[in-house]
Amino acid sequence: MIGIIGIVVVFGMVFGGYLLAGGKMGIIIKALPFEMMMIGGAATGAFLIGNDMATVKHTLKDMAKVFKGAAWKHSDYRDLLCLMFELIRMGRQNAVALEQHIEAPAESAIFGRYPRIQADQEAVELICDTLRSAAMNYDDPHQVEEVLDKRIEANLHHALHTSHALQTVADGLPALGIVAAVLGVIKTMASIDQPPEVLGGLIGGALVGTFLGVFLAYGFVGPFSVKLKSVVEEDHQFYLMIREVLVANLHNHATMLCIEVGRQNAPGHHRPGYIELEDALRTLSASAAA
Repeated sequence: MIGIIGIVVVFGMVFGGYLLAGGKMGIIIKALPFEMMMIGGAATGAFLIGNDMATVKHTLKDMAKVFKGAAWKHSDYRDLLCLMFELIRMGRQNAVALEQHIEAPAESAIFGRYPRIQADQEAVELICDTLRSAAMNYDDPHQVEEVLDKRIEANLHHALHTSHALQTVADGLPALGIVAAVLGVIKTMASIDQPPEVLGGLIGGALVGTFLGVFLAYGFVGPFSVKLKSVVEEDHQFYLMIREVLVANLHNHATMLCIEVGRQNAPGHHRPGYIELEDALRTLSASAAA
């Protein structure tokens, strides 16, 4: 919702200020389709040249994140800690029983209690692969920790690719606006024998290209890139919390200490309260006993 409000504010303040200053929209409206075709078309073409089809599809899919925000909410962080508590506790009580859950998480009753987490393939694989590695009795838990770090880092790098691609487009848009403006000047020079009022309209139309390139770069594409990066980095905290709990477990800390380490590493605005998490775990234990 706030993204839509931002778009309305950008349009309202820029064009509202222009109109209040006595500007006329006629020349902009007349030149806009042609300038948009040149600038927008060139930017789209450059984007296609610089990226593969997977990135193009990923970018189109990620655009919704600008308006939806981060995927993981407060309740998801609480549920993740509850899930990790169940898995770690079971692994320490009965490693054989845990194996069936990490080998077939889609059929697991434990994972099934948390459908949003179960539906995220990366989160599930991160948990299951690490618990499986830990069960192989590694002499040095730092080996598993290093693999975990590299995997999470690679996932973040891949997720940020859309933001980087959009920022590249944003950086190029002002230059493409200049290209469109130069073409407009060439057109104007070809009509140099026309009266001043005609030349003024032609020059004004040419300058629309410069305006449009800068406007799109700093009013939309650049902010979209920044927002996507912010959303990806916030969602990345969810996987970092998984890492913290798993690493604490690798070092054989007490189960509740592992969960508390994860809770302390959750983003502040999504971090479950200590009492809230304790109540959730108590309810979980009661239902398991029943």
